[in-house]
Amino acid sequence: MEMTRRDLFTIGGKLLVLASVGATLEQIVGAEPAPDAYKMADHWWGMIIDIDKCIGCGNCVRACSKENKVPGGYFRTWVERYQVAEGKQPKVESPDGAMEGFPPLTDENIKSFFVPKLCNHCADSPCTQVCPVGATFISPDGVVLVDPDYCLGCRYCVQACPYGCRYLHPETNTVDKCTLCYHRITQGLTTACCENCPTQARQLVDFKDPKDPVHEFLRHNMVQVLKPYMATNAKVYYKNLDGSVR
Repeated sequence: MEMTRRDLFTIGGKLLVLASVGATLEQIVGAEPAPDAYKMADHWWGMIIDIDKCIGCGNCVRACSKENKVPGGYFRTWVERYQVAEGKQPKVESPDGAMEGFPPLTDENIKSFFVPKLCNHCADSPCTQVCPVGATFISPDGVVLVDPDYCLGCRYCVQACPYGCRYLHPETNTVDKCTLCYHRITQGLTTACCENCPTQARQLVDFKDPKDPVHEFLRHNMVQVLKPYMATNAKVYYKNLDGSVR
């Protein structure tokens, strides 16, 4: 019988339970793990984004689309440009998700900045709570994933996501979204979007790694999450996020 990714996570969770009560890996699986084996329980993934460093080039969007074979017109990550004039509602634009960047500003005197967006991989994610079959779930290392073999395409999770980060794949009719390039980070690599950002505005972080620079970053910078009132415990942190961002 072919095993799905969700089956692997289920087995991994059972192994963690057995290990917690004193069983050794040798007793559980009959062999010692490889020295460099990825251990989900040792990680808790997230991302930090420095608004001041984002130049709106669209490299992250293009890299994500190519790496994950995102269908045209859909986005796992995108960039928005905010133009904020005094006394007016902010103007927000994201032409084709910023796939090709942004046109020049018509009024350079207006305050403007770029905001990259993606799935926030919430610790208390509304999407996982509404899925009727458990197709969307949180992995032991804190990444919100979707198992296409279980997904019914009902769109409940799409409606529940407060960040607009999910879409129904036009070919598979199952929900698709950012996976933090899970196939890469479990091999010791960073995400495609972070790897291709020329200014390092995005950084993949591991909150369980005491040596990760994120801890120093959080101590010395003011950070915010999108829509904090939703109490989702989002794990994408923005430095100096403007109050006009929605």
